[in-house]
Amino acid sequence: MKYRIALAGNPNVGKSTLFNGLTGLKQHTGNWPGKTVMHAEGEFSFKGKDYTIIDLPGTYSLFSNSADEEVARDYIVLERPDLTIVLLDATSIERNLNLALQVLEMTDKVIVCINLIDEATKKGIFIDERALMNKLGVPVIKISARNKVGIDQLLDTVDRMIEGKITNAPYRMEYSQEIEEKIAMLIPSIEKIFDLDIPARWLALRLLDGDESLFQAYFDKKGRQQKGERQHDIAYQTNTHQL
Repeated sequence: MKYRIALAGNPNVGKSTLFNGLTGLKQHTGNWPGKTVMHAEGEFSFKGKDYTIIDLPGTYSLFSNSADEEVARDYIVLERPDLTIVLLDATSIERNLNLALQVLEMTDKVIVCINLIDEATKKGIFIDERALMNKLGVPVIKISARNKVGIDQLLDTVDRMIEGKITNAPYRMEYSQEIEEKIAMLIPSIEKIFDLDIPARWLALRLLDGDESLFQAYFDKKGRQQKGERQHDIAYQTNTHQL
């Protein structure tokens, strides 16, 4: 079995450096289906397990303000990777946390990875990863992808999470009473329509935002799946008849 890891982060946080360090020459690039956005995918192995890591486009958020944001969002929500690594810049962690909090609303299979700790040290910045881990409710690992510092700890954490040895309790944003009441009203209807694997609370928030692109992407995917199943059935019936 090959496990899938999504790599998310703001632009210029070192995603490509980490991606290249993990995959080496075992990678390929292209475009996402129907998009002009670059798609990078690579492979690596650790402790007898094989992984495919998908380098998502660098974005500051996961709303539908751009094609990059839609691609990153749709992959995490609709393709449901086994794990998502959110890479942050240690020198501007407050700004980067916005993306991490959005991912935590979408999935609980998350590792927050803080890169460029060497640069942070030069600037006199200290990050208490244990305090941050307790607040966010997911593993927080400090690394320097360029100098290969902390990579073994990151990979060990990936392995333990895949093994089910780590249980996350992700931090969830709480909104005003009015918004929370509307979320509660929408959730029962959402649960009847959408896959249970997609967080109903997050979908409710997207409806309240007036974001229709995610829902279109969801139904487009369902249409492709049903078409593929029909084609498979036709092929099976044809082969059976020939036999």
